[in-house]
Amino acid sequence: MPVSENLRENFAASLKRIIDKYQIQPKVWAVGVSGGADSLALVYLLKNWSDEHCVRVVALTVNHQLRPEADAEAEYTAQLMKKIGVEHHILQWVGVKPESGIEEAAREARYGLLQKWCAENGVPLLLIAHNQRDQAETFLMRLQRGSGVDGLAAMQERTMRNGIEILRPLLDIAPEALRAYLREQGVQWVEDPSNRDDEYLRVRIRKLLPVLEEEAGISVKRLAATAARMNRVRDYLEQQTDCFVRSYVTFWESSGCSFLPAEWQKLHQEMRLRVLIFLLKKIGGNVYPSRLEETERLEAALMQGNFKNRTLGKCEIISFGRKIWIVREKVGEKVLRRQSWEEFMEKNPKYLKAKLPYKLRLAIYDRWKNRNL
Repeated sequence: MPVSENLRENFAASLKRIIDKYQIQPKVWAVGVSGGADSLALVYLLKNWSDEHCVRVVALTVNHQLRPEADAEAEYTAQLMKKIGVEHHILQWVGVKPESGIEEAAREARYGLLQKWCAENGVPLLLIAHNQRDQAETFLMRLQRGSGVDGLAAMQERTMRNGIEILRPLLDIAPEALRAYLREQGVQWVEDPSNRDDEYLRVRIRKLLPVLEEEAGISVKRLAATAARMNRVRDYLEQQTDCFVRSYVTFWESSGCSFLPAEWQKLHQEMRLRVLIFLLKKIGGNVYPSRLEETERLEAALMQGNFKNRTLGKCEIISFGRKIWIVREKVGEKVLRRQSWEEFMEKNPKYLKAKLPYKLRLAIYDRWKNRNL
């Protein structure tokens, strides 16, 4: 069977499983395309699939403007999209670029621009071309950092980010298959020189992968399979976390939450950590969870009987009224006058008998006031 036919079948099966599992319905799908082999293969596969399923595809290219060739590569991608009849937009990363941490900054800028375009154009679904080797590399990078279950589960096939649903339908597909597919289609792709730069950990790990397979039998496929198994464990633990949160955590709008330490302390340590990570991320409004080592220190402190307060993940964690409170940390706090709080309670009587820590009252009042300006 030709590579094209086999890959299209595998891709269609992967999409069907994801669509059925997450009940996906949007008729307009955005897809990130850089001009590299993986993302071009994703667009071509998606275009073939979408023609049969009445789905409109929009390709988005982020021009980071980090290399002299960037403009020409973005234009080349635009010409390819025009040739196959896919709507295409180039998104520019403008402004001063950081001198250090450029890889992470570029990634955040890319996601930010893609999500912004999707939000502004009413497109709730974004496809990204991470493949099996990317998954294996991510697993090893997380292993190098000493990550727990969540980190070693690597990338998920579906995530939500700032209200946009992100899908990764190529996580089970090897990059060699994607390149072979493009060759059959007669499509040339762009090679990013940063993919050969040993300054980046991911590049160094990529160069080690063949050695790992030859010397120890640790293949890309096996690493990705391990990440998938860790993902299954993570799904179960997330279900248990959600069960505890729904049963024992009280949310005070989006400004904070509270729970009884006695119920939380009954949990296994792994679940105690997961509850904290979930709540800190939600209340702090963070894209990424707090570092595991920092959360472990917070968990240990909360298990002591003399805990008073700490800060972590843009949150203040407070012991007050026999409860633990997590409140979004405020910068440049103002004083909440008693008269202002009484005025607020008159209009929001559900708070009349609520015994809240001062920091939470301040956060709730500020949010209410800003909403009613």
